This record gives sequence, structure tokens and C-alpha cells, in this order.
Amino acid sequence: MSQSNLGTVPVLVGPEYEDLEVWYPKLRLEEAGYAAPLIGTGEASYRGKHGYPCTVDGHVKDLDAGTLAGLVAPGGWAPDKLRRDPAVLALVKSVHDRGGIIASICHGPWILISAGVVRGRQLTGSLGIKDDLINAGAIWVDAPAVVDGPIVSARVPKDLPAFMQAVLASLASAH
Repeated sequence: MSQSNLGTVPVLVGPEYEDLEVWYPKLRLEEAGYAAPLIGTGEASYRGKHGYPCTVDGHVKDLDAGTLAGLVAPGGWAPDKLRRDPAVLALVKSVHDRGGIIASICHGPWILISAGVVRGRQLTGSLGIKDDLINAGAIWVDAPAVVDGPIVSARVPKDLPAFMQAVLASLASAH
């Protein structure tokens, strides 16, 4: 995987990902000068919840967290599968532990919960996982975009503009 001048921020994908929550961040990151490869757990491609296909650029187990500026954990139904993969959880925890930006929207915070990185942090997500975040020790905030240290979170697709502004600002300040 090639890196751009600003760094690499992979986007996690899996079966029935939320189409907009994968493609909007990927395109915005690339527009800003980051490499944003689509990273999966073994399949060559996946279909989004709304049928949009994506070809995977690489496998999560092949990534070195030390080379990443951050990562994006989109929503849809994919996070329920991705959170069961030990390589996904190890990558998220490693990026988090070294201070990389972890960006997550909708049901994506399920992955962060399973990686054990939400306790004591302010986050948002889909209303459907509010209780999951609270029960994992996160502080729920109902806002379009929430930044707490290296974690940036958002609720739903309509929050994507605010989410990506916060993600790009967090990445810029991390340089």
C-alpha cells in the first residue's frame, strides 16, 4: 500500500457496510492528501447495505499500526462482524495506544468497544448503540461530531460533513 505525503488512514470494510460512511470518508481523506485504502478481513470485495460494491485494497492483518496516521471504522452491519476479528481489535488498540486518530461513525463504535478503548471517553454513535457505549464506560454525547483526544465519533450519515471536518482537523493537529 502506498502512502501519500500526509500518511495513511485505512477505512475498515466488511459485509453490509454503510455505503456513505465508507465512501464519503475515503474520498474526503484522499482529497485532503491521505492514502485511504479499504481494508477487510479476507474477502476480495464486499457489498454495502445499499448494494454498492467495494474491492478491498488489503487485509487488516497486513497493516503495521506504527505506519498509520489513523483509521476509520464506519457503520452499517459490518462492525458486528469486524469486532469479532482479533486482528481488527489488535489494530484498533495499537493505533489508539500510540495516539493515532480513531474515527468512527454510527455502529462503528462497536469495534472500539470490543477493542477496549472507549472507557472514560466522550463518544457518540447510532442511537441504537447508545446503551452499549454507556455500558462499556463511555460518556454518551448526542452531537453530530465528538472529539475526545484521538477518538472522533459521529452518529449517522447526515453527520458526515461535521464528522469529516473533525477527523481532518484532528489528523492535521496530530502532525
